[in-house]
Amino acid sequence: MQLVTEPYLTQVNRWPKTGRHILAQYDDQLIIVYQAYRPIIGNFAAKHGYFGGEFSFDRMSWIKTNFLWMMYRSGWGTEPGQEVVLAIWIKRLAFDEILAKAVHSSYVPELYPDKSVWQRELKQSQVRLQWDPDHHPSGAKLERRAIQLGLRGQILGAYARDWIVNIEDISDFVQKQRQNINSDCAELITPQETVYSGFDSETQTKLQLSACTE
Repeated sequence: MQLVTEPYLTQVNRWPKTGRHILAQYDDQLIIVYQAYRPIIGNFAAKHGYFGGEFSFDRMSWIKTNFLWMMYRSGWGTEPGQEVVLAIWIKRLAFDEILAKAVHSSYVPELYPDKSVWQRELKQSQVRLQWDPDHHPSGAKLERRAIQLGLRGQILGAYARDWIVNIEDISDFVQKQRQNINSDCAELITPQETVYSGFDSETQTKLQLSACTE
């Protein structure tokens, strides 16, 4: 497995406890996002290195940068239709483009003159942004918020075909770590993640990111 991993208990004290933050594994060129699919879609993607076959380009597809947020949403790969968990390396320039085009799924008065402007932008947007409660490995809700990004249209097409550098099926790793949640997560190993930062003030405001003070 190509993911860089680290004991969960080693990492958790480094992460912000509250606020909106993009936790991710990344380097200068690439960032990892996660998705989970039924086998016919997930296996195709892992084999070919892009999304095709029975993958639908007509519906919104959600990506997550935070491994534990993906684990919560997929039930650690046990939810129907989410049995194959994928780690997907995409170009950071592409990810930053996705963020630049994102529109919040809920109305944020500070960002729009009025609700009708937001509704129009949301309807036209190809990237939908949601901040949801992050979760402890056990499923307990946390104060910190995790990001997920819904892609559609040309952005989804570019992501699925052009922006992906590598796809890895990490389902076996996920199932092994699901067993390690017991005993207060002492044996739990997770992908190494840090706060994705370096945004200009305009992007920070648009995404409603919290300052990293912890």
